[in-house]
Amino acid sequence: MPVKDESSDKEKYLDLFLKIGLDERTARNTVANSKVTANLVSVIHEAAVTEGCSRTVGNLLYTVATKYPANALVHRPSLLQYIVSSKIKTTAQLEAGLSFFAATASDDFKLDAFEEACGVGVEVSAEEIEQAVNEVFEENKNLILEKRYRTNVGELLGHVRKRHPWADPKSVKQFVDAKLYDLLGERTAADNEKTSKKKKDKPTEVEVKMVAVVTPEQQSEEELNPFLIFPRPEENFKVHTEVFFSDGSVLRCCNTKELLEKHLYATGGKVLTRFPPEPNGYLHIGHAKAMFIDFGLTKDRAGGCYLRYDDTNPQAEKKEYINHIEEIVHWMGWEPLKITYTSDYFQDLYDLAVELIRRGHAYVDHQTPDEIKEYREKKMNSPWRDRPVAESLKLFDDMRKGLIEEGKATLRMKQDMQSDNYNMYDLIAYRIKFTPHPHAGDKWCIYPSYDYAHCIVDSLENITHSLCTLEFETRRASYYWLLHALGLYQPYVWEYSRLNVTNMVMSKRKLNRLVTDKWVDGWDDPRLMTLAGLRRRGVTSTSINAFVRGVGITRSDNSTINLDRLEYHIREELNKTVPRAMVVLYPLKVVITNLEAGSIIDLDAKKWPEAQSDDASAFYKLWYKSIWLIVIVVQLILIPSYMLSLQNFK
Repeated sequence: MPVKDESSDKEKYLDLFLKIGLDERTARNTVANSKVTANLVSVIHEAAVTEGCSRTVGNLLYTVATKYPANALVHRPSLLQYIVSSKIKTTAQLEAGLSFFAATASDDFKLDAFEEACGVGVEVSAEEIEQAVNEVFEENKNLILEKRYRTNVGELLGHVRKRHPWADPKSVKQFVDAKLYDLLGERTAADNEKTSKKKKDKPTEVEVKMVAVVTPEQQSEEELNPFLIFPRPEENFKVHTEVFFSDGSVLRCCNTKELLEKHLYATGGKVLTRFPPEPNGYLHIGHAKAMFIDFGLTKDRAGGCYLRYDDTNPQAEKKEYINHIEEIVHWMGWEPLKITYTSDYFQDLYDLAVELIRRGHAYVDHQTPDEIKEYREKKMNSPWRDRPVAESLKLFDDMRKGLIEEGKATLRMKQDMQSDNYNMYDLIAYRIKFTPHPHAGDKWCIYPSYDYAHCIVDSLENITHSLCTLEFETRRASYYWLLHALGLYQPYVWEYSRLNVTNMVMSKRKLNRLVTDKWVDGWDDPRLMTLAGLRRRGVTSTSINAFVRGVGITRSDNSTINLDRLEYHIREELNKTVPRAMVVLYPLKVVITNLEAGSIIDLDAKKWPEAQSDDASAFYKLWYKSIWLIVIVVQLILIPSYMLSLQNFK
């Protein structure tokens, strides 16, 4: 079989794209993407312009190929004929046409309504454009004279387009530039100077301080309070009347007065947090820090902390892990306000997903995982991103009913594919999994993703502080975007550094590999840094909490704690709580000649290395006779098994 020459095909497509007027850079980028190339080639042949066309027509054809959904081709031939015949000749007209088709059923297309929506046949004369420009300049004259050539010309063009949406953009720009020159004259040196940006005034409400200032006198275990970094309820709940955006991402919570009043009524003004482990393995020492922060904050503020199982992936979850998590939370000394499951809210999450689609913020996508990854890397919209709302609603209902195969469709949030934040590139909200759920049973065959479910359940449970580690910081934009899109209450989000210990495996995925491949003796193997492994090793929960307290809460993401520090806290507790004893190994009978026969000598020995002399219970007696056994005396100590090498431990 002859091998297909891909390089010759690319050259052929490149020549074709240059013929329709695309610039060389755009043409080469298009050729590099096989899907866009196939779509554009199809459009060119359908429009019968394989021998070339004007640059204006070519750019409009390119827009059709990249923006028009590939699964809705019914009206595309009609649209292309309007473009080639120059009845549709501006981007504004084309966008209007695409919007018209997106909102129109395939069997309900009316030509008159389409032409009216696109402004077909509407000619805007030069006199009309000039009059509109004069009116816009008259309305904004004072502002233009004040800012001179630093005036935002784009806003002026937008005002003119509102009056004449089908006017030729180049003509409008020429009239605006000419009018600006007539009003201001030649540019001066001051016009060319760059203005320094003024720093925005800080909000008047109390800001959260990220570092707690603790004096040496406060270093005792009773007085040290790591939660000084968090605002108290009266400091946290300020009503914001607008949404603060940066690069298209919401950076902070802002609730309307109505949402805030409803939230405060539900919570009574108390601090509520949640500890949300995923039941796909045993908890490790990193979770001890999360528990200390989530439960400790509410204990310090007389609030409550939910133990919430983040059970959205039934393929990796087991009842064994659910039982272990509840047991280990109690062993660590924490009492949940309530035990909940994300699966408890599956119906609410589904209903809100339907509402998200209705609001135009979600769509059903048919791309494979590899295609989604490729499109996200290239910041390209999915071919199904602009499909009609009614179509997405129907397909999403089919997903719920199990009528679509696993992997053939996902529900994606319509976020911002041009954002600098990778976590705003249309994240997946729902996927199909024909797997029974350990808690919800077999009622569902579609399951929400973490990015979709986590923030919504936080809102539904009226969480006041959503606390997580720094790797989730970039997801804050998506967190607030979704709650804002649905009009839900927004909790306060704060991230802290995760706990890393030197020379220890801390990834649950890697721990799972060690267990499943039988490199270790189960999740509670004493060599592992799981809490069950530490407990089996003899480490107490109080020493682990003391270690976490000593490490503190920071936002430094490059800190790794030395294992010696954990051993120090373990040793400190054992020195105060575990009594020592004397043991005899290999005794040898001897006679002490300089000691009177029958005499006995009593000696006091410490049960604890740091025992105080005035504490009689901290000592025990040792006695000697004239005839004695010379012994090897050793103090009984606990040898941590994690000091043993993995090779020698069996």
